[in-house]
Amino acid sequence: MTAGRSNGRSGGRPTLEEVAARAGVGRGTVSRVINGSPRVSEATRAAVEAAVAELGYVPNTAARALAANRTDAIALVVPEPETRFFTEPYFSDILSGIGAALGPTDLQLLLTFADGARERRRLAQYLAAHRVDGVLLVSVHADDPLPDLLSQLEIPAVISGRRSEDEPLASVDTDNYSGARAAVTHLLERGRTTIATISGRLDVYGAQRRLDGYRSALGDAGRPPEDSLVAAGDFTEEGGRQAMRLLLDRHPELDAVFACSDVMAAGALQVLREAGRRIPEDVALVGFDDSAVARLMDPPLTSVRQPTAAMGRAMTEALLAEIAEGRPDSSRLRRPRQVVLNTELVVRASS
Repeated sequence: MTAGRSNGRSGGRPTLEEVAARAGVGRGTVSRVINGSPRVSEATRAAVEAAVAELGYVPNTAARALAANRTDAIALVVPEPETRFFTEPYFSDILSGIGAALGPTDLQLLLTFADGARERRRLAQYLAAHRVDGVLLVSVHADDPLPDLLSQLEIPAVISGRRSEDEPLASVDTDNYSGARAAVTHLLERGRTTIATISGRLDVYGAQRRLDGYRSALGDAGRPPEDSLVAAGDFTEEGGRQAMRLLLDRHPELDAVFACSDVMAAGALQVLREAGRRIPEDVALVGFDDSAVARLMDPPLTSVRQPTAAMGRAMTEALLAEIAEGRPDSSRLRRPRQVVLNTELVVRASS
């Protein structure tokens, strides 16, 4: 038989009681130390931490979460096709910010897609069972039922981008209106006279605000905006191509385009080149997002920078605050957190 240190037990996972016995304190004191309570003296804390290290004790996080009526998990819900999530830089940047905010915590992140009625029903059943402590919801459309479902279930939630000016849920957004105004003002200052725009889907509030900013900048310059200079896109490259073809058919003389996403700007650039237009000599081009797409285009794309990763971080921090506060009845009277981050125009060779 090999001699060795004994911890006074026959094997298996060390228990909270064994840590308490080794440290010479009560079970409740050990629990307070493990949960970071300040109501413990430094000497006691040191004794408990030494006992934890000696025994190799690992807290039972599942039991702790159950006792606190918590799951220690949050969900990132994306009501879009998976293909769009994995191909557009916006989503990867949001996810990067979420990961950075969750890094110091013990929370797990669950990624789920809800693009369709069947997926939404399945998600509703999952959320109704309160299997997550909170939800981050991105790419929300005006008619999306998910935010209202979260409110009904009283699940803490934060969305990226408001659905309206009077958004009832906590949200994190960028200043879409000012960003679009800055883009169009820049084109006007470059002497461009026929400025078209490729909007995003107008059931997205952020896309509406970008279109409002475009129209406002033109109006302030004494150039009433024309509806024929607006073509709706869907934030995809193909949507940008289709919208650009339509704009060229309507206004072959156009000399500037403000695309409401970098991805749509990339599609527009292809069509302009196919039509023999030089960028920026014949047509100046500006995008929105300042993603990797903008920096890699030829020529590099002037774009409105929105701090997408910072949005993901701010969403997560807001959700953690919502979870910490809980959902007492009086919380319904509290004004939800509404965070709006600034944008910045980054000028490059395309304009």
